[in-house]
Amino acid sequence: MKKRLLMLGLMAVLAQGAGAWRPAGWVYHQHPWAHDRATGDWYWFNPDTQWVVNMSNGQWARLPSSALATGWVFYNWAYAYAQHNGAWHWINEPDRPWVVNMRTRAWSRFGVWPVPAGMVLIPGGAPAGTNPLGAGEAHDPDYYPATYHLTVEPFYMDPYEVTKEQWDDVYTWAIANGYRFEDDLYGLQPGRGKAADHPVHFVNWYDCVKWCNARSEKEGRPVVYTVNGGVYKTGQADNVVQTAVAGYRLPTSDEWEYAARGGADSRRFPWGDSDDIQHVRANYRSSDSDSYDMSDPRGFHPAYAIGMLPYTAPVGSFAANGYGLYDLAGNVSEWCFDWFPGEAGVYRLSRGGGWASFANLCRVGRRGPGHPAGSYSSVGFRSVLTPAVAP
Repeated sequence: MKKRLLMLGLMAVLAQGAGAWRPAGWVYHQHPWAHDRATGDWYWFNPDTQWVVNMSNGQWARLPSSALATGWVFYNWAYAYAQHNGAWHWINEPDRPWVVNMRTRAWSRFGVWPVPAGMVLIPGGAPAGTNPLGAGEAHDPDYYPATYHLTVEPFYMDPYEVTKEQWDDVYTWAIANGYRFEDDLYGLQPGRGKAADHPVHFVNWYDCVKWCNARSEKEGRPVVYTVNGGVYKTGQADNVVQTAVAGYRLPTSDEWEYAARGGADSRRFPWGDSDDIQHVRANYRSSDSDSYDMSDPRGFHPAYAIGMLPYTAPVGSFAANGYGLYDLAGNVSEWCFDWFPGEAGVYRLSRGGGWASFANLCRVGRRGPGHPAGSYSSVGFRSVLTPAVAP
């Protein structure tokens, strides 16, 4: 009965043309709202049947006749249903583009989503340069090309790698909202971390993509990744489409490299003021095999090679690059969206090197392959966000 009423309500939508502040992909309704003063809850109210749905928990109830006169306040404000993420929004006024998400209670301009606090705006550009070589090294067109040409539109990027604490927060929400992630090779839940402020690791590419979708949905944003036209929530799909909406996603390889260079051209590492690397700059595994590795002592970072593996460091333990981004060399390597060159359908791509990587793997121009179903103690990710546009 309740499902039938919901369908009748949707069929009774008052169609309204999209205007300057009414983007496509939204459905507009004019059924009234009801506010229960006793509990503070908001309800969508069908006056023809006296059925209401609680917008906080989605529960249906029959409104008693006595409530029509006492304890309830009724409003005729319009509201909107966002088809891209299934979120309901109350429209402040018919002539104003402000809405409030009835699940998150977050205000935003209609069709535009605020940038999360802390994300860094990476300006667009089209730099070109060369990748320097050390003694005895050679270029490789797939792993370490001689030159680079990057064309990137502006985007926002997390300043830090996704932490264990951040992963768990979104993961818990995702599991309760229809997402399914893959256990690792040991049958353990994906997403481990040495501490809450350390980067999450043992996350495969598929799960990172689904996590980005869940982070978007959790915040009421549009979802980037789809499979066969639907939101990507389960399984290991290789036909994932990365749409252009303003939700969270993995960076492309070019975006990652552009951001990692921090505005400096033709440099070996993210810091831009030197082509050498030391443990004071990054968490990596030092060796005398790379002429530009100046650390003493050699081996794992002495401050973090304690306790059990992995030897990760808390995110942000080293200086930021020119764009204000941290840990782009070492700590954990980071998944990107792209397939590895020449390996489409087999290997995805990661960048940056990790705590167990030698210096040559931490170069900003270096690309590495990784099986998308593989999860590793030295691989994590960070997310980016396309500047907000109407969906």
